[in-house]
Amino acid sequence: MKLKRYIISLVWFIAVLSTVSCLFGLLSKGGTGGYEYKSINNEIVKIYGYGLYKNDSVSIAAQGKASDFVTLIMAVPLLILSLYFSTKESFKGKILLTGTLGYFLYTYMSYTFLWMYNKFFIVYVMLMSASLFAFILSITSFDLENIKLHFSKKLPAKFLGGYQIFIAVIIGMLWLGKILPSIIEDKVPVGLEHYTTLVIQGMDLGIIVPTALLSGIFLIKRKPLGYLLSSVIIIKGITMLTSISAMILNQALNGVKMSIVEVTIFPLFNLVSIICLVLLLKNTKNHIEMN
Repeated sequence: MKLKRYIISLVWFIAVLSTVSCLFGLLSKGGTGGYEYKSINNEIVKIYGYGLYKNDSVSIAAQGKASDFVTLIMAVPLLILSLYFSTKESFKGKILLTGTLGYFLYTYMSYTFLWMYNKFFIVYVMLMSASLFAFILSITSFDLENIKLHFSKKLPAKFLGGYQIFIAVIIGMLWLGKILPSIIEDKVPVGLEHYTTLVIQGMDLGIIVPTALLSGIFLIKRKPLGYLLSSVIIIKGITMLTSISAMILNQALNGVKMSIVEVTIFPLFNLVSIICLVLLLKNTKNHIEMN
């Protein structure tokens, strides 16, 4: 019961603070306007110049505003809705909540380490921290020993597991394709702009890719951890990929050049992830009968 109270408090903290952050990111004004800046790597960067993201590049500012929009209209309502159902002892509600918390953790970790410093830095840190501990508490609240009983034997484990492995491989290849030429040719990667390192690529290669890979393998083998991780990966994937799809659209509207692979692959993954979620929930039981 105490664990549930902690999760509820953290979730409401995240919902309120992220709403404030998103609104400020979307609506804040001020700044001197866009301008060009020569980075330490001699790359000419187009700086956005307005509002909260005034010191970020046009590319990152476009991503930030798109992420704020998706978080505000999709992620926050889903967070509150899944919390409501999880408090009603709904298993589907619990996995939805855990996956959504994974989205908030990833999102505000990227804001903390990638975005140029702004007045909301400490807010990003608080949201990252609250999301981390809420995610840990939520994921450890599952009865791993009996979790398989919540899933039907008709669950297409090979398809869902194979899809996660496929995503891990594709994302790994995509980011390594961006990084390896810079290592071989001893130069900074394309698109680093005035930032210090590839934060998103580091997070994906260090956390998302291995988690999706292990999750897929464990689910195909129908191991308990595979069911839990797959639920989190698929739900987190939908919210994150929706945000990325919005980022791609907003970058295109702002004239940011992107590869055809990035433009097509993430929206496609988003669609398939939604199909995976439907299959997952269709074969999930809220309550189990213990003999």
